[in-house]
Amino acid sequence: MYTIKDVALRAGLSQATVSRVINNHPYVSDDKKIAVKNAMEELGYVPNSSAQQMRNVKTKKIAVLVSRIANPFFSQLVDAMEKRAATYGFQLILCNTRIDKAKELEFFKLLISKQVDGIIMASVENHWSVIEPYTKYGPIIYCNEYDPDATVTRVRLDQIEGGYIGTKHLLEKGHFKIAYCQGNDSSVSVNRRKGYLKAITEVGIEPVKEWMFRDVFTIEDGRDIFRKIKQLSKPPTAVFSGSDEVAAGIIHEAKKHSWHVPNDLAVVGFDDQPIAELLDPQITTINQFTTDIGYRSMDVMIEIINKTRINDAQDIILPIQLIERQST
Repeated sequence: MYTIKDVALRAGLSQATVSRVINNHPYVSDDKKIAVKNAMEELGYVPNSSAQQMRNVKTKKIAVLVSRIANPFFSQLVDAMEKRAATYGFQLILCNTRIDKAKELEFFKLLISKQVDGIIMASVENHWSVIEPYTKYGPIIYCNEYDPDATVTRVRLDQIEGGYIGTKHLLEKGHFKIAYCQGNDSSVSVNRRKGYLKAITEVGIEPVKEWMFRDVFTIEDGRDIFRKIKQLSKPPTAVFSGSDEVAAGIIHEAKKHSWHVPNDLAVVGFDDQPIAELLDPQITTINQFTTDIGYRSMDVMIEIINKTRINDAQDIILPIQLIERQST
């Protein structure tokens, strides 16, 4: 935790000057006031008396961090959170990080300045060691994505199991040439990949580098993946994608090139978004029960804010389910 001495060093001023600025003493130049203010913001320093006063004030607002609001999963998740928050008289502030570490940290200033009572991290860009110092300003919990080193509550799914049952389903359908689509290096993507690898290695299959696709998130990414598959001399017969968006892109492009799904290429998605049922063929996918995740996360956060729950290092694991449809 930073002290007034640290602020003085960062601002290049004496501790006495910093103290005068904090206590609104007259006869301090504007330049020095700005230097102190900037140093305090950079360090996340809040004077003890102010911090105590701010901790006792409730804004009835909760910030929710997502990486890409255009992703239907996050839209549904935030909608559920907002509905649940409203039943407690709380409001949400939606923070779209755009998979940017610096942008994510900017949103924690909402907690420092007491514009929100807590933060729910539905996406994660920075390591827990970077996030942990902000917990002194208010509660932070993880939802869906998480950091295994975090010492706060994590409401999440068993993503390894999700990757496993999706891949196992394709194996049971007779596919032994299975491609895999991964997002970034988030806990969700990494654990789904572990489940995929677990399933194929159980039956003695080695992963093929050309069938492993990374940093794919959108329908257009899915289209691009199919085009790459089509060019392979030995293409896979099935794809386990990390999202229904990507799966939809693969299926749409496959049909465009007269490939039959699932006969020429079977596809499994993830999330069970509305597009999974609307597409022809309908997408086999993993249902994450997104609304339930949103409700549970909001319940946990408000219990912590109201001090009826301790925000300790525990995992609240919610169920997942394979939904078999026409794409397999």
